[in-house]
Amino acid sequence: MIDLKRGIGTLAVFFAAAALVMGQNDNREMSVEESYLQESVEMMIIREQSREASRDQKMIALEYIGDAINRGNKSEDVRSALEFLAMEGVTSKARENGRLVNNYPDVRTRAATYLGDLGTPEAKNTLIKMVLADTEPMVITEAVKSLAKIGTNDNEETVSAIAWVVTRFDVLNPDNLLALSALDAYDKIAQKNGGIKDPSAIRTIIRIADGPYIRPVQERARQVLADLRRYSAQNSGR
Repeated sequence: MIDLKRGIGTLAVFFAAAALVMGQNDNREMSVEESYLQESVEMMIIREQSREASRDQKMIALEYIGDAINRGNKSEDVRSALEFLAMEGVTSKARENGRLVNNYPDVRTRAATYLGDLGTPEAKNTLIKMVLADTEPMVITEAVKSLAKIGTNDNEETVSAIAWVVTRFDVLNPDNLLALSALDAYDKIAQKNGGIKDPSAIRTIIRIADGPYIRPVQERARQVLADLRRYSAQNSGR
């Protein structure tokens, strides 16, 4: 079955490549129907490759997704493929003889990057799922960076999720890079939303400033606290 699926995926890639070459040799402008067909074939390829067992095929699917997003394709199909790749090995697990065989942190990290580029509310929700469910620091760090890029913070949901994961690592194994990414995210989100009001986020920043982190991270935390006080003063003066 896997070989059959891989063969179908290979044929799809071949036909898509042939269509692309034909399109390059044809100077006429594509019709709406042709454009839609090309996009449908591309999404079929992405969907099949993202579900292959091979890590390499998943990375190729991510390259196609990146190209699609760069062309302005922010469809539900793109988001759905990214969510599958972002959560595979975490909420969707495959085991052989008790061993997890679909755990690819580098795939999830790249998926987190593209979710930030996608920038939709649904992409933000997937990134929050990643922050709350994943256990790999590099995946979580990239998800936090993408949340900062999107910048939305409805009902303080984003900053609260970031606070939760930083606290989780702070208790067991403080991670300087994750803490720094969280601070940068707080700063960017505060800029876009006129400050941060979530108490757990404030406590997290204070804990980083006084906790077991390297001095540059502590100093960054103090700067973010100063910025948050400034935003609060500006808002109270209105």
